[in-house]
Amino acid sequence: MRPIRPAAALRTALRTAVVTFAAAVAVAVTTVTGPVAAADTPVIPEFTDGQGLTRVTAATQVHSATDFTLTVTTPELSGQHRIRVFLPGDYYTAPDKRWPVTYFLHGGAGTVDDAAAAPALRDDRMITVVPDGGLKGWYANWKMQNTALGKANWENFHLRQVVPFIDANLRTLADRDHRAVVGLSMGGYGALHYAQARPDLFGHVAALSGAVDLGLWEVRGVVLATELNLPHAMCTASTSGSGGGCPDYGPVVDSDAIFGSPYALFDDRIWNEVNPASPANLRTLSDTGVTLYTGDRGLIDSRTAVASTNVKNRLDQLGIPSRFVNYGNGGSLSPQCNGEHNYGCWSAVFADYIPRLADEFDQAD
Repeated sequence: MRPIRPAAALRTALRTAVVTFAAAVAVAVTTVTGPVAAADTPVIPEFTDGQGLTRVTAATQVHSATDFTLTVTTPELSGQHRIRVFLPGDYYTAPDKRWPVTYFLHGGAGTVDDAAAAPALRDDRMITVVPDGGLKGWYANWKMQNTALGKANWENFHLRQVVPFIDANLRTLADRDHRAVVGLSMGGYGALHYAQARPDLFGHVAALSGAVDLGLWEVRGVVLATELNLPHAMCTASTSGSGGGCPDYGPVVDSDAIFGSPYALFDDRIWNEVNPASPANLRTLSDTGVTLYTGDRGLIDSRTAVASTNVKNRLDQLGIPSRFVNYGNGGSLSPQCNGEHNYGCWSAVFADYIPRLADEFDQAD
C-alpha cells in the first residue's frame, strides 16, 4: 500500500486531484431516467413493511409487472429512498420457484434508474435489486450525522434492512451462495466493502471501475470532491460546454463527514479500517467469488486500474482466487467502450459478467 504523504504535501495533492477529477467526472457521469407508470398499472407482488422499512405506497412506480420501484423511509436515513426491483420473466408463472438475488450498487451522482443503462442486469435467471445509495452516500455509516443531509447510515440501511426486507417479501434463495453484490465506481467500493463486512451475506462480488483502494490519495480526493460537490461547482462555472451534463452530488457537507479526516496527521483511522484493499479486509474474501473489471483510459479509470491492480495483487499474495479484467482501451470489450468511466463500457462488462454469475448460481444449487 502506498504511504500517505505528509499533511502539507497531501493537501496540495488532494486539491489537485479534486479539481482534475471534478472536470473528468462532469463529463463521465450520466443518470438514466426510468419510465413512469402507465395508466393501466400492472399488479406487482405484495410487500409488507418490516425490517425497519416503511413503504410510501403512493410513491410506488410500476414500469411493468417485472420492473418496479418501491419508496421507503427508515430511521437509518433522512428522507425517502427508492429500491428498484427486476424480477425474472417467469416469476409469476413459476410460483413454487425461488431465485438467487443480485444487488447492484450505483455510482456517485447516480440513482436506482441507472440500472436501465445496463440491460444485462435484467436476467431471467435471477432477481436484481437496485437500492438507493445516495448521490454521495459511499455505502457507509457516516461519521457525521448532523450535516445538511441528516441521518446517513447507508451501510445499515442496505445490509440490515434492504437485504432481509427483500428476502421476507420475495421468493429468494436466501443464502450467500445465491446472493451477489456488484457495483461500479462509488458502488464498486460499496460492493467490495459490503462483501468484506458481511461475508455471511454475499458469496459473489464484482467491482467495475471501483474506487477500491482508499490508500490512494487520488481516491481520497474523489471522495472529498463528492462531499464538497466540486464537480458540480466546476461544471456550472465553466464556459467550455462539455455537453455531458453536470453531475450533482447534493448539498455540500464537511470534508470529514463520511470517513473522518483523510490525513494521517489528523487520524485517518476510519479510511484505513474500511479500505477494501487492506490485507486484513481482503482475507475475509477467502470463500467469495471475486471479480474486478476496469479500463485504463481517462483521468478516472487510469486510477481505478491502479486500485484494482493493487487489490488483485494482494489477493494473489494471500492465495485468494479472483478474476481480474483490465480491458484497456475497451477495444476487446465493445465498440461502444473507450476504456473510460462510462456506461458504454459498463453495459458491456455486465453483458460479460452476468451470464458467468448465473452459472455460478446454478452450480451452487
